[in-house]
Amino acid sequence: MASDPSTAPAAPPARGLARLVPADPVLRRLALISLVTSFGNGLTMTVSVLFFTRSLGFGVAQVGAGLTAAGICGIVAGVPAGRAADRWGSRRVLIVLTLVQAAGMAGYALVRSFPAFLLLLCAVMAVDRGASAVRGALYADVLPRETLVRGRAYLRAVTNVAIGVGASLAALALQADTREAYLTAIMVDAVTFALVAPLLLGLPATRRAAPPGRSPGRAGDGGPRRGTVLRDRPYLAVTALNGITCLQFAMIEVAVPLWIAQETHAPRATVAAVLVVNTVLVVLLQVRATRNTGTPATAARTFTRGGLLLAVSCLVFAAAAGLPAAAAAAVLLAGVALQALGEVFSQAGGWALSYDLAEESAHGAYQGVFLAGLTAAQTLGPALITATAITYGLPGWAGLAVLFAAAALAMPATARWAARAARAPLETIG
Repeated sequence: MASDPSTAPAAPPARGLARLVPADPVLRRLALISLVTSFGNGLTMTVSVLFFTRSLGFGVAQVGAGLTAAGICGIVAGVPAGRAADRWGSRRVLIVLTLVQAAGMAGYALVRSFPAFLLLLCAVMAVDRGASAVRGALYADVLPRETLVRGRAYLRAVTNVAIGVGASLAALALQADTREAYLTAIMVDAVTFALVAPLLLGLPATRRAAPPGRSPGRAGDGGPRRGTVLRDRPYLAVTALNGITCLQFAMIEVAVPLWIAQETHAPRATVAAVLVVNTVLVVLLQVRATRNTGTPATAARTFTRGGLLLAVSCLVFAAAAGLPAAAAAAVLLAGVALQALGEVFSQAGGWALSYDLAEESAHGAYQGVFLAGLTAAQTLGPALITATAITYGLPGWAGLAVLFAAAALAMPATARWAARAARAPLETIG
């Protein structure tokens, strides 16, 4: 006799590593894609600067100029790539960009002159930023709306773990310090992109946007199109505020190490400890930070909480100057704990707003603009951070704290403005 499903015993809860694997098969495949790609990125991120200077023989100033030019190319690449995703489908466009990334990374083996290096570096950065925008649209296309932000947080945790593994293995290339070792790491990165392309084919086919001239509006609202994303002033304002908080990445990667080495008595090993603590806390907390991001209202409040924590962390970092070694190290670790909390909350709130306030049929273009804010912060952030915190000390850190707090406190009203314009589901934002 067939058993009654209603009386069948419940499946035992997942244990061990199984608890870390999502039940959604689409999210599992996206996690595998992120794992493979980010592992290769971890390799390249770790060895690239030394490869450019020690193997290709370019000066530090040349490499710096090249990275700045590439960053500018990355800022402008997101919107056209996103528009292509809206027109031809995010999965299809991402496959093409991924294969171009594989070819671009392999192309470093052929570089012999600075003009060729500059051209390739700019092309690789533009394609990378464009692919990131399309990837954001892909998530909106293949993940359910109710789990989209949580899924993206899970993928970010996977990305951080994979980058850490790749960076750890890249230490072998750094130790060897030969052209062959550096090129091997970069070629492995190229191979990871080539492997990802067929994995993308296993994802559900993504829809196309409404043809040009039609009025897509938001899903189900029947409302008029607001125009192109570059004329959507409320969304641009949200993007700018999020970009300000993204200066935190330059703060933790550039300013804090320099501050530790130049202005505190903390052991130099504290630099590594700060980066490890940040990575571990982000991996552990990023998914949990998405719990209260279900509406523009709650997402804005989550963002505000994160921005205020970033502001406090600036003041804590500044307080480490002049303290004895052990006390300075303890204060710096407290600062990075606050920064990590600020990071996961601000990122979770920002992601939710980037999707909820976008036109439903134009996620590619909207994600391209939103990513441009992040890329601008990554490009301009190191110079801005060093010109404030490192140059002026406590007043500079205080200025950064004010900047983070101002962006955080401005987000609720800005999100309310953008939600009205987008005709998103509204509740009181305060």
